[in-house]
Amino acid sequence: MKLNATLFVTWFQCIVSTFICVTSTFLCRKFPRYFRLSLPEAKPFEWETIKNVIPLSILFTMMISSNNLCLKFVSVAFYYVGRSLTTIFNVLLSYMFLKERQSANSILCCFVIIAGFLLGVDQESLTETFSLIGTVFGIIGSLSLSMYSIYTKKTLPYVNGEVWLLSYYNNIYSCFLFLPLIIINGELTAVLNYEYIGELWFWGAMVIGGVCGF
Repeated sequence: MKLNATLFVTWFQCIVSTFICVTSTFLCRKFPRYFRLSLPEAKPFEWETIKNVIPLSILFTMMISSNNLCLKFVSVAFYYVGRSLTTIFNVLLSYMFLKERQSANSILCCFVIIAGFLLGVDQESLTETFSLIGTVFGIIGSLSLSMYSIYTKKTLPYVNGEVWLLSYYNNIYSCFLFLPLIIINGELTAVLNYEYIGELWFWGAMVIGGVCGF
């Protein structure tokens, strides 16, 4: 579709995911005989919920945004080289925040991954496709993914271990968090000037993408 607005597409996916969560909850409450899913009651706009979950939602938004922007500037092959740093950050942050000690083999693997990442950067820099900003976004994406995994463990107790509820909160908060990023990244103008913005097939494709992303 040649729409240069990756954050807008992700924001719309969050809108669709939130709609699915709200609709599913409504149907289960209204027609329990036909929809027998056991869904907890959601209170996304209570201060206690916002205070406990919003840090995780910020990390979620940062993770998705940085990964999308990384793909915008680098090749898919090098994108996965950058994502390999997730393992490094997992080891470091698990020790810092969860006090989990790592084995000597894990540490050795981390050094191998770091060496592979540096070699990948060195080889990519010799090509015309190398992008420093794309590399930085890749590192931020790996860091935020590791932080997100750790904070998920710390946040789940606030929602009584309900993954569905946490997903709903994440999506609804991200709907708001993505908006300033879309404006800052200049995507609002790109979307408004998009030649197919009023076409039904375009929005149909966006909805299908949102459902698949959910």
